[in-house]
Amino acid sequence: MKNYDLVFLDADDTLFDFKAAESNAFDRAAAEFKLATDGSVFSTYQEINHALWKDLEKGLVNQETLRVERFRRLFAKIGSTIDPQDFAMSFTTWLGRGTFLLPGAEDLCRGLAGRVTLVIITNGIRDVQESRLRLSVLRPWIDHIVISEEAGCQKPSPEIFEYAVKKAGKVPLDRMIMVGDSLSSDIQGGINFGIDTCWYNPHRKPRTSDIVPTFEIGDLAELNAILSSPFTQK
Repeated sequence: MKNYDLVFLDADDTLFDFKAAESNAFDRAAAEFKLATDGSVFSTYQEINHALWKDLEKGLVNQETLRVERFRRLFAKIGSTIDPQDFAMSFTTWLGRGTFLLPGAEDLCRGLAGRVTLVIITNGIRDVQESRLRLSVLRPWIDHIVISEEAGCQKPSPEIFEYAVKKAGKVPLDRMIMVGDSLSSDIQGGINFGIDTCWYNPHRKPRTSDIVPTFEIGDLAELNAILSSPFTQK
Protein backbone atom coordinates (compact mmCIF):
# COMPACT_ATOMS: atom_id res chain seq x y z
CA MET A 1 0.00 0.00 0.00
CA LYS A 2 1.97 2.99 -1.25
CA ASN A 3 -0.40 5.87 -0.76
CA TYR A 4 -2.80 5.49 2.15
CA ASP A 5 -2.63 4.18 5.69
CA LEU A 6 -6.14 5.17 6.80
CA VAL A 7 -9.23 4.53 4.67
CA PHE A 8 -12.57 6.00 5.73
CA LEU A 9 -15.54 4.11 4.29
CA ASP A 10 -19.12 5.28 4.23
CA ALA A 11 -21.65 2.62 5.26
CA ASP A 12 -24.98 3.03 3.48
CA ASP A 13 -24.99 2.77 -0.31
CA THR A 14 -21.22 2.27 -0.25
CA LEU A 15 -20.82 -1.01 1.65
CA PHE A 16 -24.38 -1.80 2.72
CA ASP A 17 -27.33 -2.00 0.35
CA PHE A 18 -29.43 0.49 2.27
CA LYS A 19 -32.29 0.46 -0.21
CA ALA A 20 -32.81 -3.28 0.34
CA ALA A 21 -32.58 -2.91 4.12
CA GLU A 22 -34.91 0.08 4.16
CA SER A 23 -37.55 -1.59 1.98
CA ASN A 24 -37.42 -4.76 4.06
CA ALA A 25 -37.70 -2.84 7.35
CA PHE A 26 -40.60 -0.76 6.10
CA ASP A 27 -42.49 -3.83 4.90
CA ARG A 28 -41.89 -5.66 8.19
CA ALA A 29 -43.03 -2.72 10.30
CA ALA A 30 -46.04 -2.12 8.06
CA ALA A 31 -47.07 -5.76 8.48
CA GLU A 32 -46.83 -5.46 12.27
CA PHE A 33 -49.10 -2.40 12.32
CA LYS A 34 -51.38 -3.64 9.54
CA LEU A 35 -50.55 -0.61 7.43
CA ALA A 36 -51.87 -1.12 3.93
CA THR A 37 -49.04 -0.19 1.61
CA ASP A 38 -48.37 0.10 -2.05
CA GLY A 39 -45.48 1.59 -3.94
CA SER A 40 -46.76 5.11 -3.49
CA VAL A 41 -46.72 4.93 0.34
CA PHE A 42 -43.12 3.79 0.44
CA SER A 43 -42.12 6.35 -2.19
CA THR A 44 -43.76 9.10 -0.11
CA TYR A 45 -41.82 7.92 2.93
CA GLN A 46 -38.56 7.97 0.96
CA GLU A 47 -39.15 11.55 -0.21
CA ILE A 48 -39.85 12.70 3.35
CA ASN A 49 -36.91 10.75 4.75
CA HIS A 50 -34.49 12.06 2.12
CA ALA A 51 -35.46 15.66 2.85
CA LEU A 52 -34.97 15.16 6.58
CA TRP A 53 -31.52 13.61 6.13
CA LYS A 54 -30.53 16.62 4.01
CA ASP A 55 -31.73 18.82 6.88
CA LEU A 56 -29.56 16.75 9.22
CA GLU A 57 -26.48 17.42 7.06
CA LYS A 58 -27.26 21.14 7.34
CA GLY A 59 -27.73 20.93 11.11
CA LEU A 60 -31.42 21.81 10.88
CA VAL A 61 -32.65 18.68 12.66
CA ASN A 62 -31.13 16.13 15.03
CA GLN A 63 -31.28 12.36 14.69
CA GLU A 64 -33.59 11.82 17.66
CA THR A 65 -36.17 14.05 16.00
CA LEU A 66 -35.59 12.53 12.57
CA ARG A 67 -36.29 8.98 13.80
CA VAL A 68 -39.94 9.78 14.49
CA GLU A 69 -40.63 12.93 12.47
CA ARG A 70 -40.39 11.11 9.13
CA PHE A 71 -43.25 8.82 10.15
CA ARG A 72 -45.26 11.59 11.75
CA ARG A 73 -45.16 13.45 8.42
CA LEU A 74 -45.90 10.30 6.45
CA PHE A 75 -48.93 9.30 8.50
CA ALA A 76 -50.25 12.85 8.46
CA LYS A 77 -50.00 12.85 4.68
CA ILE A 78 -51.72 9.51 4.13
CA GLY A 79 -54.25 9.96 6.93
CA SER A 80 -53.09 7.08 9.14
CA THR A 81 -53.68 6.98 12.92
CA ILE A 82 -50.69 4.74 13.66
CA ASP A 83 -48.49 6.09 16.44
CA PRO A 84 -45.31 7.31 14.68
CA GLN A 85 -43.18 6.65 17.79
CA ASP A 86 -44.21 2.99 17.90
CA PHE A 87 -43.78 2.54 14.17
CA ALA A 88 -40.35 4.18 14.32
CA MET A 89 -39.24 1.74 17.01
CA SER A 90 -40.31 -1.26 14.96
CA PHE A 91 -38.78 0.12 11.75
CA THR A 92 -35.46 0.87 13.47
CA THR A 93 -35.29 -2.62 14.95
CA TRP A 94 -35.82 -4.26 11.56
CA LEU A 95 -33.40 -1.86 9.88
CA GLY A 96 -30.72 -2.87 12.36
CA ARG A 97 -31.06 -6.45 11.14
CA GLY A 98 -30.65 -5.55 7.48
CA THR A 99 -27.10 -6.57 6.64
CA PHE A 100 -27.54 -6.67 2.86
CA LEU A 101 -24.23 -5.85 1.17
CA LEU A 102 -23.44 -4.22 -2.14
CA PRO A 103 -21.43 -6.21 -4.70
CA GLY A 104 -17.74 -6.25 -3.86
CA ALA A 105 -18.07 -4.90 -0.31
CA GLU A 106 -16.91 -8.08 1.43
CA ASP A 107 -14.03 -8.65 -0.98
CA LEU A 108 -12.91 -5.04 -0.60
CA CYS A 109 -12.85 -5.07 3.19
CA ARG A 110 -11.25 -8.50 3.41
CA GLY A 111 -8.56 -7.49 0.94
CA LEU A 112 -7.69 -4.25 2.71
CA ALA A 113 -7.84 -5.55 6.28
CA GLY A 114 -4.40 -5.59 7.87
CA ARG A 115 -2.93 -3.52 5.06
CA VAL A 116 -4.60 -0.25 6.03
CA THR A 117 -6.71 0.92 8.95
CA LEU A 118 -10.35 0.64 7.90
CA VAL A 119 -12.82 3.00 9.55
CA ILE A 120 -16.52 3.18 8.79
CA ILE A 121 -17.70 6.74 9.23
CA THR A 122 -21.45 7.18 8.98
CA ASN A 123 -24.25 9.62 9.67
CA GLY A 124 -26.59 6.72 10.37
CA ILE A 125 -28.50 6.12 13.60
CA ARG A 126 -26.23 4.63 16.25
CA ASP A 127 -28.14 1.54 17.36
CA VAL A 128 -29.01 0.67 13.77
CA GLN A 129 -25.45 0.93 12.50
CA GLU A 130 -23.90 -0.85 15.47
CA SER A 131 -26.38 -3.70 15.08
CA ARG A 132 -25.82 -4.04 11.34
CA LEU A 133 -22.05 -4.09 11.66
CA ARG A 134 -22.16 -6.56 14.55
CA LEU A 135 -24.32 -8.95 12.51
CA SER A 136 -22.48 -8.38 9.24
CA VAL A 137 -19.76 -10.56 7.74
CA LEU A 138 -17.74 -7.33 7.45
CA ARG A 139 -17.18 -7.05 11.19
CA PRO A 140 -13.81 -8.90 11.33
CA TRP A 141 -12.33 -6.60 8.71
CA ILE A 142 -13.33 -3.21 10.16
CA ASP A 143 -11.01 -1.61 12.70
CA HIS A 144 -13.33 1.15 13.95
CA ILE A 145 -16.83 2.46 13.40
CA VAL A 146 -17.56 6.15 13.92
CA ILE A 147 -21.22 7.16 14.08
CA SER A 148 -22.35 10.77 14.00
CA GLU A 149 -24.81 10.27 16.87
CA GLU A 150 -21.92 9.15 19.07
CA ALA A 151 -19.49 11.78 17.78
CA GLY A 152 -21.93 14.66 18.23
CA CYS A 153 -21.33 15.89 14.69
CA GLN A 154 -21.89 14.55 11.20
CA LYS A 155 -20.44 14.57 7.72
CA PRO A 156 -19.62 16.89 6.01
CA SER A 157 -18.31 18.56 9.19
CA PRO A 158 -14.54 18.10 9.61
CA GLU A 159 -15.13 17.54 13.33
CA ILE A 160 -16.36 13.99 12.75
CA PHE A 161 -13.10 13.17 10.97
CA GLU A 162 -11.13 14.66 13.84
CA TYR A 163 -13.12 12.44 16.19
CA ALA A 164 -12.39 9.42 13.98
CA VAL A 165 -8.66 10.10 13.89
CA LYS A 166 -8.58 10.17 17.70
CA LYS A 167 -9.98 6.63 17.66
CA ALA A 168 -7.99 5.28 14.75
CA GLY A 169 -4.64 6.94 15.34
CA LYS A 170 -3.17 10.00 13.71
CA VAL A 171 -1.50 9.71 10.32
CA PRO A 172 -0.55 12.45 7.86
CA LEU A 173 -3.51 13.93 6.00
CA ASP A 174 -2.01 12.93 2.66
CA ARG A 175 -2.19 9.28 3.74
CA MET A 176 -5.94 9.34 4.42
CA ILE A 177 -8.81 8.93 1.95
CA MET A 178 -12.60 9.11 2.28
CA VAL A 179 -14.67 6.74 0.12
CA GLY A 180 -18.41 7.19 -0.24
CA ASP A 181 -21.40 7.57 -2.52
CA SER A 182 -22.58 11.03 -1.42
CA LEU A 183 -20.96 14.12 -2.88
CA SER A 184 -22.57 16.44 -0.33
CA SER A 185 -21.78 14.30 2.71
CA ASP A 186 -18.83 11.98 2.06
CA ILE A 187 -16.87 13.84 -0.57
CA GLN A 188 -17.52 17.32 0.79
CA GLY A 189 -16.67 16.01 4.25
CA GLY A 190 -13.33 14.67 3.10
CA ILE A 191 -12.58 17.93 1.27
CA ASN A 192 -13.47 19.93 4.37
CA PHE A 193 -11.01 17.83 6.38
CA GLY A 194 -8.29 18.27 3.77
CA ILE A 195 -7.94 14.66 2.60
CA ASP A 196 -8.28 12.81 -0.69
CA THR A 197 -11.69 11.50 -1.68
CA CYS A 198 -13.12 8.76 -3.85
CA TRP A 199 -16.67 9.02 -5.11
CA TYR A 200 -18.38 5.66 -5.45
CA ASN A 201 -20.77 6.24 -8.33
CA PRO A 202 -22.00 2.84 -9.57
CA HIS A 203 -24.82 4.30 -11.63
CA ARG A 204 -22.51 6.84 -13.26
CA LYS A 205 -24.68 9.75 -12.30
CA PRO A 206 -23.55 13.07 -13.76
CA ARG A 207 -21.85 15.35 -11.26
CA THR A 208 -24.17 18.34 -10.99
CA SER A 209 -22.38 20.23 -8.22
CA ASP A 210 -19.02 21.95 -7.90
CA ILE A 211 -17.84 19.27 -5.45
CA VAL A 212 -14.90 17.55 -7.16
CA PRO A 213 -13.62 14.21 -5.81
CA THR A 214 -9.99 13.16 -6.20
CA PHE A 215 -11.12 9.89 -7.77
CA GLU A 216 -14.34 8.41 -9.10
CA ILE A 217 -15.18 4.69 -9.33
CA GLY A 218 -18.18 2.72 -10.55
CA ASP A 219 -17.21 -0.57 -8.91
CA LEU A 220 -15.72 -1.16 -5.46
CA ALA A 221 -13.06 -3.40 -7.00
CA GLU A 222 -11.63 -0.32 -8.72
CA LEU A 223 -10.64 1.05 -5.32
CA ASN A 224 -7.91 -1.57 -4.98
CA ALA A 225 -6.09 -0.12 -7.98
CA ILE A 226 -6.26 3.38 -6.54
CA LEU A 227 -4.92 2.26 -3.17
CA SER A 228 -2.10 0.13 -4.52
CA SER A 229 -0.72 2.13 -7.43
CA PRO A 230 1.36 5.31 -7.58
CA PHE A 231 -0.72 8.35 -6.85
CA THR A 232 -2.00 10.24 -9.87
CA GLN A 233 -4.18 13.29 -9.32
CA LYS A 234 -7.23 13.45 -11.58
